[in-house]
Amino acid sequence: MGYGYGRMMYGYGFDPMYFLVIIMGILCLIASHRVSSVYKKYERIRSMSGMTGAQVAAEILRRNGITDVMIQHVSGNLTDHYDPKAKVIRLSDATYNSPSVAAIGVAAHECGHVCQHYYGYVPLKIRTAIVPAANIGSKAGIPLIFLGMLVSLPPLITLGIWVFSLAVLFQLVTLPVEFDASHRALVMLEEYGILGYEEVKDSRKVLSAAAMTYVASAAAAVVQLLRLVLLNGRRRD
Repeated sequence: MGYGYGRMMYGYGFDPMYFLVIIMGILCLIASHRVSSVYKKYERIRSMSGMTGAQVAAEILRRNGITDVMIQHVSGNLTDHYDPKAKVIRLSDATYNSPSVAAIGVAAHECGHVCQHYYGYVPLKIRTAIVPAANIGSKAGIPLIFLGMLVSLPPLITLGIWVFSLAVLFQLVTLPVEFDASHRALVMLEEYGILGYEEVKDSRKVLSAAAMTYVASAAAAVVQLLRLVLLNGRRRD
């Protein structure tokens, strides 16, 4: 009875790591809430230059001699991103026309990604190369694992774990890409005289809060993968 109960507790029923997964999910929510609250705080602080996010992006591209990247306005809040295939920086409602230190920091961050692309930053190349596989991993990994469990087919479970690991790899590679983009952004903002010293410190707080969302997401993905690997090992035992 003791062996059967233990197998149920750790193989199919109660799983101690499940609590860790829940904790990581909560941390992701906290990180997301923090970046929103920090942004709201610093979007009320107008930069001394008075430049908008779009103007800052244009200036940074000009300073780096990058002429083939467009700047577009996209709807939404904090939906800013750089599309390397289309060579377009898309700035959200909260960034495009705003002269705040928060908006300027975000716009410069996206320009940091452009510079990574333009100068051949290796981690960005790796992330771009694994995007198709990561998309498959995020969509098909978990379903494959559950299907394998449902039909009691261990090879299918193992395949699902490997497929899901591609999505986790993408999360991990994203970390140096995002941190480097923020570093480039802050250096350029100060070097080009777009923000003063204290304003750069404020922008750093916004970008640091945003970076923590990537850290939390990556940590949660790693924990989830580890949990799946351990569960699969217990099933085999």
